[in-house]
Amino acid sequence: MLPEVSVIIPTFNRASTIKRAVDSVLTQSFSDFELIVVDDGSTDRTEEILSDFSNKIKILKTQNRGVSAARNLGAEVSAGKFIAFLDSDDEWRPTKLEKQLELMNKKRLRICQTEERWIRNGKFVNKPARYKKREGDIFDLCLTHCAVTPSSVLLEKTLLFEYGGFDESFPLCEDYDLWLRMAPDLYFGLVDEELILKYGGLCDQLSATPAMDKFRIKALSNLLKSRKDLPLEKRSALIETLKAKVNIFAGGAEKRGDLEAASQARGLIPPEYAEDI
Repeated sequence: MLPEVSVIIPTFNRASTIKRAVDSVLTQSFSDFELIVVDDGSTDRTEEILSDFSNKIKILKTQNRGVSAARNLGAEVSAGKFIAFLDSDDEWRPTKLEKQLELMNKKRLRICQTEERWIRNGKFVNKPARYKKREGDIFDLCLTHCAVTPSSVLLEKTLLFEYGGFDESFPLCEDYDLWLRMAPDLYFGLVDEELILKYGGLCDQLSATPAMDKFRIKALSNLLKSRKDLPLEKRSALIETLKAKVNIFAGGAEKRGDLEAASQARGLIPPEYAEDI
């Protein structure tokens, strides 16, 4: 019989955390799942550590192509009705899948997430208020920041492919881009409990790089060009957010003397909206 849920962990050189992530899946109170770990070309001890779980999980070893390609590959080979992602430096609470599936079935949802607990450099920290998760129409949140955490999400497999999966041209902010594309159309469910531990402070984390706004601008521009059917209120909010982010990014690039980057950013504004940029 096919599993109800396919859990996908993409990983690259996370030998120090991959066992913790895998263990947090294998100890879930809900057990009808398969676990697929996509080793995205690791060169540390990741492969050796994963070999200890070889009789319990599926391991895919690939060349290093990035987290988007790793997640997409895991989804392509998965067999479950639902997909759950877990970053290899994060950890689930034992009832994470059980409580999400209960909510999904009760409300007939296609996607939901949970609240999260932040840990930075080994210590619990309070999240800024703007990162509080919300249920329902979250399009406005998805404009300003990544309002859905990949490690907390559970969604129908068919839904992921309806929206084309993660854009592999995005080296970072690929999650921001996907949820932004989904947000105009979907009700996002929420289990309002801290069912994941989200770790930070690692020097190699992509979310710590300064280029995030560049790719958020690209995602906003792509959505503006592709979704001519957006309601006026959402389209207006999208345009204003895009303009604001371009102004901030381009202004900073110009101060650094990077005129090419500034010009490229401004070029992502369609001409009809560019008069005040």
